[in-house]
This record gives sequence, C-alpha cells and structure tokens, in this order.
Amino acid sequence: MGRQTLLPSSRRWQNQHQRRPTPRRPRRQLGFVVRHVNSTTWWHEHLSEENVQFLKKITAEEYKAQTASKLCPLKDEPWPLNEWKPDSIRVGVVAVKLGMMPIWTKSGKKHAVTLLKVQDCHVLRYISKEESGGKTSKLLVGGKNASPFFKSESAMKIFKEAGVPQKQKVATFNVTDDAIIKPGTPLYAAHFRPGQFVDVTAKTIGKGFQGVMKRWGFKGQPASHGQTKTHRRPGAISTNKAAKVYRGKKMPGKMGNIYRTSFGLKVWRINTKHDIIYVNGSVPGHTNCLVKVCLLVS
Repeated sequence: MGRQTLLPSSRRWQNQHQRRPTPRRPRRQLGFVVRHVNSTTWWHEHLSEENVQFLKKITAEEYKAQTASKLCPLKDEPWPLNEWKPDSIRVGVVAVKLGMMPIWTKSGKKHAVTLLKVQDCHVLRYISKEESGGKTSKLLVGGKNASPFFKSESAMKIFKEAGVPQKQKVATFNVTDDAIIKPGTPLYAAHFRPGQFVDVTAKTIGKGFQGVMKRWGFKGQPASHGQTKTHRRPGAISTNKAAKVYRGKKMPGKMGNIYRTSFGLKVWRINTKHDIIYVNGSVPGHTNCLVKVCLLVS
C-alpha cells in the first residue's frame, strides 16, 4: 500500500501544520533594596530650648561685634586711595526695597520715588583680572545679615575671610583698578550723591502661568457676535504656508520671577541717618526684596 495523503480539511493535517507558539523564557525578577541613611540633621534637633535661645543670643552679640569692628576700616592697614577719573567704575551696593512715595521739588513738581535702604552692606572679596579671566576686576558685595544656622561651613568661608556676618544676598560688581576697596569695608547710602543716575537690578514679582492678554497685553477677541469661549484666547499662531510656530512667538506661559534692570534712575535724595536712597520711578521686585544698585556707566 502506498503512503496515505492527508487533505487540508482533515483534522489530522491541521494538527500537524498548525503554528505552535514558542515558549517564552520567564522574566527575571530584579529586586533592589534601598536603604536611606540620614547623615544630616537640623542644627537644633538635639538641643534643648534653653540652648537654642543661648546660641541665638551669642550669635547676635557676635554679629554686632563684627559689624562694630568694621565701622572704621582705616584703623587697619588701608589700601591706597586713587584719584577719581571720568572713566573710573566704582562699586555699587545691595539695598532693601522699602516701597514708593511721592516727593515734591522746590518748583512744586511731584515725582514718584522708590526708597532703597542700604542695610548691613559690606565688601566681601576682591577678584583680580587674572582670577576672573575678564577685562576688569570684580568686587563681591553682600547685604543684609542672615542667620548662620542654616548654611554649611563651605558657604560661610567667604564671610569668615572678610570678618563680617553672613549675608542674604551677594552681588558682583565690575570695577576699575583705581576703584578697588578693601574687603570688610562697610558701604552706606552716602556712597551715592543726589543727581547721579543708577541702574537697579532685582527679580520681578512672580505671576505664575498667565495668558496672552496679561502676559503680553493682547487685545483679545470680541465679547459677542458669534464668539464662543474664545474671548481671551490668542487666536491664530501661524500661517498656512509656514506650517510651524516661529521661535519667540508670544504665547501663554510663566510670567515674572526673572531678573530685570531699570536703567538710568535719578537719585533725588540721600538720607544718611537711616541710609535710604530715593530713586526716581519704580524698581523691579516686591517690597522688602534685595536689589543691586550700581552707578550708570555711559
């Protein structure tokens, strides 16, 4: 008898020619054991309330002693004084924005001014041209004393070298070689004169995520005549031929919380008793924020 041929319709043929799934390898289970090691603690975590109050009192007295020791920088070996030149660039100060108020000139004209208080401002460090790698020298200036309990030892190094308390804000100023100041020298509002023009740099007030009408001043779309839920929307953002969104297109996004500079603000008045500078117009930032004030370089 010959070999029996199977028809495709038979069950036996289907069992022989059906595709059998290849067995999958079992996945390996990878387990990780994470062990959290808390190597840092709060400075007052293992102290009693009496010890915390004692440390704060001692630190405040030490800050006052350091500030008092720097009131007269000429008692130490002062750096040589140089004659001022028209191309000289002097150092600026770090001030606290107090708010705005109106003032009147002798002619009766009203001006809106911003009050900037120079509080605990000291020169921290001098950086030469070789160290900075630039065309001019630099001076680091700090303003407004801060608590030393929440900073590391590495962050306190620059203040210990200058012999001054820790500062909340440190700013960098480009100066010429004839305008360098010894580290530890205090700076006051009398550093400026009425009639000078200054540049004020600060971080603007953060507004969060805003639409195009508030962020860029768009007009918006009509309030009626068939408009449905598109009153404050931007509308078309490109053309049919371009088929893309150009770089820098004004669209919704985060507004504020960036550094801005107001240029050429006139100094109207200097209060040497309370170290307050009266500058013309508005200044970026909220009340009690720290601003950087430097002379206008034309």
